[in-house]
Amino acid sequence: MGVILPKTEQELSEAVAGAAGPLRIVGGGTRPIGKPVAGEVLSTAGLSGITLYEPGALTLVAQAGTPLAEIEAVLAAENQRLAFEPMDHRVLLGTDGTPTIGGVVAANASGPRRIQVGACRDHLLGVRFVDGMGTITKNGGRVMKNVTGYDLVKLMAGSWGTLGVLSEVSLKVLPIPEHEATLIVHGADIGAGVATMSAALGSPFDITGAAHFPLTAGGSADTMLRVEGFEGSVAYRIEALKALLAGHGDMNTVEGAVSATAWQRVRDVDWFADTVDDVWRLSVKPGDAPDVVARMGAEAQVQLGWGGGLIWALLPEGTDLRARLGGFSGHATLIRASDAMRAKLPVFQPEAAPLAALSAGLRAKFDPRGVLNPGLMG
Repeated sequence: MGVILPKTEQELSEAVAGAAGPLRIVGGGTRPIGKPVAGEVLSTAGLSGITLYEPGALTLVAQAGTPLAEIEAVLAAENQRLAFEPMDHRVLLGTDGTPTIGGVVAANASGPRRIQVGACRDHLLGVRFVDGMGTITKNGGRVMKNVTGYDLVKLMAGSWGTLGVLSEVSLKVLPIPEHEATLIVHGADIGAGVATMSAALGSPFDITGAAHFPLTAGGSADTMLRVEGFEGSVAYRIEALKALLAGHGDMNTVEGAVSATAWQRVRDVDWFADTVDDVWRLSVKPGDAPDVVARMGAEAQVQLGWGGGLIWALLPEGTDLRARLGGFSGHATLIRASDAMRAKLPVFQPEAAPLAALSAGLRAKFDPRGVLNPGLMG
């Protein structure tokens, strides 16, 4: 079975409208997350190119198949960036391919800076997409202030191609700060690490990253706190953080490129990259993280982000983490596992009945034939 590769939005519309059966929607093919979808592959990679970039207005518009690297290079030339720091799933999932901006939006892929600037969807100004009947729809605009009725922009972010196939996205971009530094606090267990992150995030020192790595064999527990801005301001805030956190553990600071590389590794969870076990991603209340991790069992390895609100967990193949945890306040997504495991368990956190009914209603409205990534989020 070949790949459907439309080169224009109109061709994309015709491909969806003419689909005789299920379509497996892909961008660069780097994020095979969700239940395996059996269907003809429809790729947006042919819809490529930046259609508008206004550095002064902090606005960029690009077709969905535009490589993320191309967008980042164009922005960097103007000393700007996608501030929400999208994760590159290739590191964790061992995939090839080229991440695309449409895939980033469809997955709502957001990195460590989410605690300060929000998620991908918070930077999304507008979208164009094709629904399950082949209808081309536009929502939002190219500026932050627009009144458009239904907020389909945020609805499309994180819908994983189940409500529509993105053809174009409009994003807010931000300047790259002059300097960054990371304060690393050593030796804390998870409870103390979360307390350290909470103290830093509750301070006035504008933390843009807060992660914790528990004690592992041959290593030490580290809590990482990132500060960005003008160099003088960064230096002042790092020293103020040291004073605030005196007694939390031994500390050292890394700056510039060393700091940036460290946070790229946190973003991409590369600690789990060369492993074969299953990987889960949990979103919880930061204060609940120590208890949730303790209930995972001694064999679990974890990385905490967002001050403890994000938990990446590595567990033996075939572990049903939700069953092991029982009830907890949050949600768990199975990010990396065998096809058989992803077919057996709900990959995304099962929704409560009222929310599930709402989701089903939305899919029936946007994709009444059920052709767009059917079952992927089921």
